[in-house]
Amino acid sequence: MSCHPSCQHEPIPEPAMSVEDLAEALGHTLPPKKPTLLQETDDSEFGKAASDVFSEAEELLLRKNHDYGSKNISLSPGGPLNGLRVRMWDKMARINNLVDKDVEPSNESLRDSFIDLLNYSAIALMVLDGKWPE
Repeated sequence: MSCHPSCQHEPIPEPAMSVEDLAEALGHTLPPKKPTLLQETDDSEFGKAASDVFSEAEELLLRKNHDYGSKNISLSPGGPLNGLRVRMWDKMARINNLVDKDVEPSNESLRDSFIDLLNYSAIALMVLDGKWPE
């Protein structure tokens, strides 16, 4: 194992055993690992449901990016964040109208609208992190 691709020194050998195995071989007991948040709540159904929603949103985001490309965001009037704010504002106005009037949408579902908001948020984070294509 080397530290990075252009590294010039000898590769660092893989450890012969894990830290846990070494501690056991030496007769030591390691403190228990801190449980993850999911383990602390012991609610694997919630974690699975969240993972399913994010996977669905990711798939839709990739399909839409394939169709629209990246320039519809990066070349938005006022800049990418402004373009996202407008899209999110429009989406929230649609959601508010449907919920407030208690009507069934004739096109995309409320669920679809919330997934779009999730994806607009993801795009905004990529823009802020400098990872959205110009």
